[in-house]
Amino acid sequence: MMDVDINCDSLILKRKANDLETENINEIKIQRLQSVRESTKFIETCSNNENKSQLMMDIEIKTNESGRKRKRDELESEDSIQVGLILDGNLLQESSKLPNVANRAFVVHKLIESYDLLRNLKLYEVEPAEESELCNFHSSDYIQYLKSINNSYTPDDDVELEYGLGYDCPPLDGLFDYCRWIAGGTLSAVRALLRAEVDVAINWTGGWHHAHRYGAEGFCYVNDIALAILELRTKFNYILYIDLDIHHGNGVESCFEMTDKVFTVSLHQYESGFYPGTGVITDVGSSKGRYFTLNVPLREGITDGNYCRVFDRIFDNVRRVFSADAVVLQCGADGLSGDPLGSFNLTEAAYGHCVNKVLSLRKPTLVLGGGGYNIANTARCWTFLTSLILGTYLDPDIPEHENFSLFGPSYELSVTTSNRKDLNTKNYIDTLLKNVEENLKNI
Repeated sequence: MMDVDINCDSLILKRKANDLETENINEIKIQRLQSVRESTKFIETCSNNENKSQLMMDIEIKTNESGRKRKRDELESEDSIQVGLILDGNLLQESSKLPNVANRAFVVHKLIESYDLLRNLKLYEVEPAEESELCNFHSSDYIQYLKSINNSYTPDDDVELEYGLGYDCPPLDGLFDYCRWIAGGTLSAVRALLRAEVDVAINWTGGWHHAHRYGAEGFCYVNDIALAILELRTKFNYILYIDLDIHHGNGVESCFEMTDKVFTVSLHQYESGFYPGTGVITDVGSSKGRYFTLNVPLREGITDGNYCRVFDRIFDNVRRVFSADAVVLQCGADGLSGDPLGSFNLTEAAYGHCVNKVLSLRKPTLVLGGGGYNIANTARCWTFLTSLILGTYLDPDIPEHENFSLFGPSYELSVTTSNRKDLNTKNYIDTLLKNVEENLKNI
């Protein structure tokens, strides 16, 4: 257990106290950040640390050029965006109940605060989801079972198995309240988008994509993403969902595999024995939703260059056949090099590249967290992405703050790659992209 302390209420009060001072700062002129290089030739070279530096340098140059703060009278309204962040002390506390990510939410948001990014964000507290809202996706039987798990709960192996509680999803005390807060955080972000208060809403405590209608799976007790998409559909007809987590977004896919209103894209590792063992390229949805499910199975060791090359081709092809009214982007950080549950070799630069591409759509966008079990690297990545969305340059040296020791020995914002071999050969990627493009021709 890490010694982490954050006072969320004080952060919000500090933000409110500075409202007058920062009134002219809170709007940022952003000429939408384009992809780091449109040239596939350049992207293919970005597979080692030296070329990662080129990738990062280009991101930083574009951020400096497009994200400088201007006075209100210098802004053109069509070029400015409003960015919201879910920040609630109760939600941070509830998020830490999950053993695999204990204190992660505190570490992430404290790093964001240490870079003074909160002043440029519209901060939102959370209303826990109502039982009826959870039942918009989950079965009533499952929700009633979650309510029964408390101090007086008597374990029943058969019932726990039925609802997916066990090894990776232990029956935590107060589990129903946990689910209400997790879902409530993401739904609060969605409401900010529905009210057009922000253009991009961020909830780093959300992104739990494995939970199914009838039960839990893969550390996910409630599928806040499915609930979010269903809520977005009350205003927006067509939703594009993109999942960057190293694990296949099976729960979200199963929810929308039969509709042509939601296009789901999942880039994930797919190999024998790797969880959840789903997401082959031939899984394309069914009924009206046939070919509106796109799975991109990747092999271990993929680097920034190959990942960006794949993402660009996928993204450009999808946007040609599907005109989204809003976007949901899951940024699970377990694809980063050094993650204990993943075996990709990515850095924050690859995630930043993907975020830039999504922002180029200029659609209401919900940005969520997800996996990410190297706590320090996850905080690095999500802080970097927050700054990227804001169009703000960050010093590569992490500011000193109470969690500073967690980021040693480099104490830098950048994630370091390993010597892991990239098994995604040119032939494998070419074949993969060809199959994807053949599938999309059916739309």
